[in-house]
Amino acid sequence: MEFKNKVVLITGAASGIGKAAAIAFVKEGAKVLVSDRNSNAGEATVTEITSQGGTAAFLQADVAVFAEVEQLVQQTVDRYGKIDIAINNAGIAGHSAKTADYPIDDFEKVMQVNTAGVFYGMKAQLPQMVKQGKGVIINTASIAGLKGLPNSIAYTASKHAVVGMTKTTAMEYGKQNIRVNAICPVFTVTPLFNPDTIEKMAPGIPEKLKANVPMKRFAEVQEQVDAMLWLASDKASFVTGVAFPVDGGLTA
Repeated sequence: MEFKNKVVLITGAASGIGKAAAIAFVKEGAKVLVSDRNSNAGEATVTEITSQGGTAAFLQADVAVFAEVEQLVQQTVDRYGKIDIAINNAGIAGHSAKTADYPIDDFEKVMQVNTAGVFYGMKAQLPQMVKQGKGVIINTASIAGLKGLPNSIAYTASKHAVVGMTKTTAMEYGKQNIRVNAICPVFTVTPLFNPDTIEKMAPGIPEKLKANVPMKRFAEVQEQVDAMLWLASDKASFVTGVAFPVDGGLTA
């Protein structure tokens, strides 16, 4: 079991990639702290894990509020004694609009959750990892952190920022045995990205999106989670500061 007795903190873990990651790490022996704003879905994730014999707990937190993130980290340490792996996964998509038409309030909201939320996470997690003498941080970015994405100025800006913060932090803390990487998913089938639902709302759009991917399909959740598992493992012990695309070749 790759992560036996490891403690993993995951934000945005009530659904989608975050939930799948929580379940996967537990199957590999980890103790997982599930965090999300949605307490009902978060508790349901924990119930699903514990009913199968895994170890997990839920703590509600809004990553856009530093005091809540700071408390989340402290409560994780109080409960489990350490944080071996932190996955700053929580994020929102925001509106779809051209730059000149993009709502200012929405831009600020997306940046607060996606960018400040990742910064707050690392700011709170790093002192504990420095104290431990080791740690792994994985930030969820996006292919929109590596290339432009029309009609998504806020999301694109926020994910480019996540990539930049990941690289900077990796350079700062590498000598203290703390690895920091970002995962950059392409369109991944989750409750938030359901091609069938999108097709009903905007006929033809899923096929257009798929056509841009060299492998001509969308990603499955487990494919993103498998990349996280590898980046968090000792198999990636000399990998840090990387924006790791799991995109079927889209950014190639």
